[in-house]
Amino acid sequence: YLTGAITQGVLDEQRGVVQNEKRQGDNQPYGLTQYKITEGLFPADHPYGHTTIGSMADLDAASLQTVKDWFKDHYGPNNAVLVLAGDVDTATAKRLAEKYFGGIPKGPESIVPPAPIPTLPAPVSETIKDRVAAVMVSRNWVVPGLNDKDGTALDVAAGVLGGLASSRFDTALVKKEKLVVSISAYNRSFSQLGMFGIRAIVRQGVDPALVSKRIDEIMADFIKNGPTADEVSRVATTTAASTMEGLESVGGFGGKAVTLAEGALYSNDPGFYKKQLLQLAAETPASVKAAAAKWLSRPAYSLTVVPGPRDAYANAVVPPKVDVPPAADVPFKGTRGPLPGVGTVAGLSFPAVQRTHLANGIELVYAQRTAVPVTQAVLSFDAGVAADVSGKLGTQQLTLAMMDEGTPTRDSVALAEAKERLGADIGSGASSDRTFLSLQVPSANLAPAVDLFADIAQHPAFADAEVARVKNQQLAQIAQELTSPQGLAARVLPKLIYAGSPYAKTQGSGDPVAVAALTRADLIAFQQAWLRPDKAKIFVVSDRPLAEVKAVLDARFGTWRSSGAAGVKVFPATVTPSAPKIVLIDRPDSPQSLIFAGVPTDLKGTQDLLPVATANDALGGSFLGRINMDLRESKHWSYGVNGRFQQDENAAPYVLSAPVQADQTGPSIAALRSDIGGFLGKEPMTQAEFDRAINGAIRSLSGNFETSDAVLRAMQQNDLLKRPDNYYATITQRYQGLNLPQLNTAIQQALDPKKTIWVVVGDAKTVRPQLDSIGLPVEVIPAASVAGAK
Repeated sequence: YLTGAITQGVLDEQRGVVQNEKRQGDNQPYGLTQYKITEGLFPADHPYGHTTIGSMADLDAASLQTVKDWFKDHYGPNNAVLVLAGDVDTATAKRLAEKYFGGIPKGPESIVPPAPIPTLPAPVSETIKDRVAAVMVSRNWVVPGLNDKDGTALDVAAGVLGGLASSRFDTALVKKEKLVVSISAYNRSFSQLGMFGIRAIVRQGVDPALVSKRIDEIMADFIKNGPTADEVSRVATTTAASTMEGLESVGGFGGKAVTLAEGALYSNDPGFYKKQLLQLAAETPASVKAAAAKWLSRPAYSLTVVPGPRDAYANAVVPPKVDVPPAADVPFKGTRGPLPGVGTVAGLSFPAVQRTHLANGIELVYAQRTAVPVTQAVLSFDAGVAADVSGKLGTQQLTLAMMDEGTPTRDSVALAEAKERLGADIGSGASSDRTFLSLQVPSANLAPAVDLFADIAQHPAFADAEVARVKNQQLAQIAQELTSPQGLAARVLPKLIYAGSPYAKTQGSGDPVAVAALTRADLIAFQQAWLRPDKAKIFVVSDRPLAEVKAVLDARFGTWRSSGAAGVKVFPATVTPSAPKIVLIDRPDSPQSLIFAGVPTDLKGTQDLLPVATANDALGGSFLGRINMDLRESKHWSYGVNGRFQQDENAAPYVLSAPVQADQTGPSIAALRSDIGGFLGKEPMTQAEFDRAINGAIRSLSGNFETSDAVLRAMQQNDLLKRPDNYYATITQRYQGLNLPQLNTAIQQALDPKKTIWVVVGDAKTVRPQLDSIGLPVEVIPAASVAGAK
């Protein structure tokens, strides 16, 4: 039924889309390592001897017949798995599957090619250059896959060595010896084999050879002595907790549907995840030691990436363009008939939100979800990036990073181990307006987890030695941001659209000069001014009843008191953004340009923005939005383009993101200006686009809020934007009350495309000549100077 849709035009269009997907990955720091590691571990003719996306030459070589033959050879019903997950019973699912798929004739048998596990005859070490901020060293092996019992043992080994927060590599090389700023170990399991890897980012000024030596020594000790029982148990507990939390979702990676499909496809057992959990629970120090000794004592492929001009790489070479004569479109034979009508979609059942207060006045905002026995909590402070310290940007991030690095009774390793024994995840973060600490834990362990959570929130030690170490890690992170397209653009655009506002403090991980000068006293001052009970609310989604949750929180937070003066955020009555212009950030060797754009508005997030957000569905808010359909589907210059209103409490600019192939940067800006101008002018939202936006918004609600995490985010957003707690419970009626003229008027009044400020991250020698025809001033700045740009 689908081969009739495969035409030369569609193939050429999607080839360009995939090539830009590839450029998007290649354009990242260390983006070439996947090619070198694959080539280093596998023979060229091995089934796993190439990356999934292939090379530019491979993509160009695919003919229309190649694609159709692949479809016929592999996409038959006898080689497919269909999972229907959700609110459907078995009888209905079988009837519908028979009706719509039963008539498809069986295809050729798909034979799984043999994929032996290769072993290198001797260790191999290679070095490549890339425009990165720090040296990366790695070790890599091919190991058994997910259907081999050793695969699970190697999962545990990876967790003990470099997966847990208390891992051996992290404890030794990051915390104690301070040789690296980050290190991880992973075991990536596929159907027939797996890839075990270790990846370390070397601290500035440290000899990479020393890091390699220490990695080898720690590995040798692990292979000789194996893990402890407590280490194995901590990996099993954290993995089981994560799996359980993921299975709350019906769709999505880690959700029920994908889990069942992967089990059926890769292991001939939809319930394979249960076997994996049982095997994980059965692992012992001896079984993990044996698997590590068997597979990780073999010769490794070692790759080092050093800073420097990026090496040329064959995977990126685009062959000369060859004109392909259009193939005749062959009429397809037969269809399944007309598309079925859309049935009545049940309304969203958003849980009731309840509010109460702890003994000290902290407001508790609670909703109950019982799909999984998990509690999620967020301790939210009225602070955010807007509260960062002027002249000392990065103070907030360093403060947050230090919160779980030790208390008066537990150092950072003891805290990490305690969290892991409980299957608890305690994190931190900040939005423009709020700063938060978060907790996710199996509800059976709620009380001891909240003990840890409260200790971290109320008693951070800010030990001088730990401050120095974490500060160095933050400086390394800033350096990494200055080599990343997204990191560079995200530093420059806020200062242009939010000029004079506290939101202009959005500067990645901060000002490197200021961060380097921060002291323990600075962090304590920020914590006492902002991370305090009179600025806090606690949001909770749990399967446990409110009374139980409140009692647990009251016991740990109810006596917490503020001291000293609270911080104050001051927003000016008016903000004067930059004049329209193009800022080109020169990032040499970029195979792709990243276009960020901002349109300042007079809106605030606390206003009713549902009309403009819904209108934007047709412009930049969905896959079928005009800017994505133009640059991706029509011109195939991008893998994906989007635009949205960024709803901060006191502002709501329109922000657009478009990664495009480098040689089409100028034309892409011209196309975006044309698309936006047309939408706001003579080609406004159509009735068809309106109907699609309204129907899509209503029908997607249940899927949008199928997890506790989604409900928790919505509760916080409603509170921030001063919406009623039943906002989403009643939003269907609000969508149904909108009309097309209202939406067009709303977005036309909100956006003035002439005010657009453009930020482009790309190779100036390729991009700069393309910008002259745009008709805007162009300012070129080197990537290295962005952290100090005003």
